[in-house]
Amino acid sequence: MFLRLFLLFTLVPFVELVILLKLSEMHGWVTTICLIIVTGIVGTILARQQGFEVWNRIHSELNAGKPPTDSLMDGLMILIASALLITPGVLTDIVGFLLLFPPFRSVLRRRMKAYFTRSGSFKVFTQSTGQSAGQQTSFDQAQTNRPTHDASGREIIDVEFTKKSAE
Repeated sequence: MFLRLFLLFTLVPFVELVILLKLSEMHGWVTTICLIIVTGIVGTILARQQGFEVWNRIHSELNAGKPPTDSLMDGLMILIASALLITPGVLTDIVGFLLLFPPFRSVLRRRMKAYFTRSGSFKVFTQSTGQSAGQQTSFDQAQTNRPTHDASGREIIDVEFTKKSAE
C-alpha cells in the first residue's frame, strides 16, 4: 500500500509536469496556463451543478424511504472529480472530467459494487438486516428486521426525541 501511494504522489506529478512542459513547448506557456485555468473553471461549474443534482437525489431517496447508496457513490466520485480538476495538470483533468460524465460514473459504480461484493466488504452492512451480501433489501425492510426483544426477553422500543430550549 505504501509503495502504491508513494508512486501515486511522486510519479503522477512528475508525468503531469512533463506533459505541461511539452505542451508549453509546442503551444506556448500562455496557452498552457489558459488551458489550466479554463479546465479549472469549467470543471468547477460542472462539479457544482452535478453536486447539487446528487444532493437533491439523496434527499428525495431518503424521503422515499430508500437508502441513497448509488447517489452517495456518485457524490463521492464528484467530490474526487472536483479535487482532480482543481489540481493543475492534463491527466488529472482528464480523469476529473471522466468522473463528471454520468455514463462513466455508472460503469465505475457497477465495478465498485462488484469489487466490494467479491471482497466481502458489504457483509458489515447486510448482517444487521439478515440478508446475504448478494441480496437486495429496501430501507423499510431493514428497519422492520430489527429485533423487537433483547436477550433477556424485554421489549425494545426505538424512539427519537428532540430537546427544545426554554427560550
